[in-house]
Amino acid sequence: QLQASGGGLVQAGGSLRLSCAASGRTFSSYNMGWFRQAPGKEREFVAAITRSGAGTFYADSVKGRFTLSRDNAKNMVYLQMNRLKPEDTAVYYCAADDGVVVISTPGPYDYWGQGTLVTVSS
Repeated sequence: QLQASGGGLVQAGGSLRLSCAASGRTFSSYNMGWFRQAPGKEREFVAAITRSGAGTFYADSVKGRFTLSRDNAKNMVYLQMNRLKPEDTAVYYCAADDGVVVISTPGPYDYWGQGTLVTVSS
């Protein structure tokens, strides 16, 4: 089970840190990803991290502004979002995938959190 938190309202240029708490004893067996969905749009990839945390991958739209990390001892994933823009406004979802490689499409992810709303005002 995944529980996302940390969303809120922030002005453009501001920062937020999203957290994703995972239950279970096999957290380190999963690659973790963040996706977002804006009103009227499809769910899109934001970032992903490998099981060990050694590898991270970002969508071009967030590269250089967002940083993804994980703490396997605490079963937590963190998405630090800096220099936020109005176009970052969306519901953000964390997801877990037990595949061999990191995937940037939502289909293969096995587990999903409930989503947390991020609103960036201009």
